Amino acid sequence: NSRVSRPETEEIKLYEDSKERNRLEELSDLYAIIKATELLEAAYSRDCITSDEYTDACGRTISQFKTTESALISRKSIVNTEQFMKEFQVDCPRAYERLVVTGVPATVVMAGGTDDRGQSVIVAETVQAFITTMDALRLGQRAVDEIQPLVSDVTGSLVRVPQMPPDFEGVTKMRLWLQKLHDMRAHDEIEEQESRQLLFDLESSYNAFHNFLKSGGK
Repeated sequence: NSRVSRPETEEIKLYEDSKERNRLEELSDLYAIIKATELLEAAYSRDCITSDEYTDACGRTISQFKTTESALISRKSIVNTEQFMKEFQVDCPRAYERLVVTGVPATVVMAGGTDDRGQSVIVAETVQAFITTMDALRLGQRAVDEIQPLVSDVTGSLVRVPQMPPDFEGVTKMRLWLQKLHDMRAHDEIEEQESRQLLFDLESSYNAFHNFLKSGGK
């Protein structure tokens, strides 16, 4: 019996060189970050995780997103994340809102859940967040990926303070700075004048916070 010859299968290469391989890996990373954020947001909205667990995980994811997106844009692999999601039909509205629109965890924008650790603990954490951020600026830290998480910590701590009014000057100022930093790339640095203004806003917000505590939270 004559054997039936089978056509040789040709290996399909996904990339031609290491540069193209790195590009595909970074695109895969961006896709994975978006999908993970969508699941995280859904879990938080359904009370499947605590506010602290959500804030920590979301903060790390946002940081990873900014670094990955910045690298892809600088290499001209994508125009922006919105275009990437449309091109590859990534339907993740929660992730888009968190990563692209706000750039901070939901707990920073608005206090989430009940923090039962006691006011003294929350106040101590808030004071520490202020001091850490102000010290970082005084030591010359300027990079967005260094400053934004610190400002986010200050804002997140403030909104967890019991009886903290939503229009408190410190919260308002820090949210404006978060939006400004979010609009910049991870590797960007704020100018010296901007650093001085941020430090001034932190100091005035810190003083306002102390006055708020002295007044008994009124």
